[in-house]
Amino acid sequence: MYSFQPAQPQSTQTIPAQRTFQRVSVNIAGRLMLASHEEFPCTVLDMSPGDVTFACVGRPAVGERVIAYLDHIGRLEGAATGLSNNGFAMAIAATERKHEKLAAQLTWIANKHELGLPEDRRHDRLTPRNTRCEIALDDGRRYACRIMDLSLSGAAIDIDIRPAIGTSVRLGNMRGRVVRHFMEGVAIEFNSVQSREALTEFL
Repeated sequence: MYSFQPAQPQSTQTIPAQRTFQRVSVNIAGRLMLASHEEFPCTVLDMSPGDVTFACVGRPAVGERVIAYLDHIGRLEGAATGLSNNGFAMAIAATERKHEKLAAQLTWIANKHELGLPEDRRHDRLTPRNTRCEIALDDGRRYACRIMDLSLSGAAIDIDIRPAIGTSVRLGNMRGRVVRHFMEGVAIEFNSVQSREALTEFL
């Protein structure tokens, strides 16, 4: 099961900071943008609700603002606190509620293989840039949601309600059904495999 483990310091230069969270080792893909507006693919090596270590060819200056879009997590921003040989560390700028939500998301990520969450998806997950959307039920009810991850065959969404498993829904223009519940929301399997063009509004 999920447990936080302190990260080993790799920084070659740092800003002194008091870490209030322990990190857990993860492997999360995404992309990030530096203050220069240059974008780079990245991988999260370890993370806590308060800070994150990236492997990335892009190198910010210590103290530089960074914006990242991560699979399962969504948008994060913060300031670089240290550089390593293959990346950098960043302190996450967030409200207390956001930190609590990140803790829940990290728990979900670390334990998803035990919870039966969408590891069996037939297509690669994509990192949505536009995460805000809504789902519509057959009776006309609509609910705002946030896309946590997306593929050609399904999506995981962060939403306050939990439609029953098997419920038909529409996510944007894509029809599907609820196949799983998890801590942050629900997993949807689309009725048919989507084309990448159909997903362009989110990417």
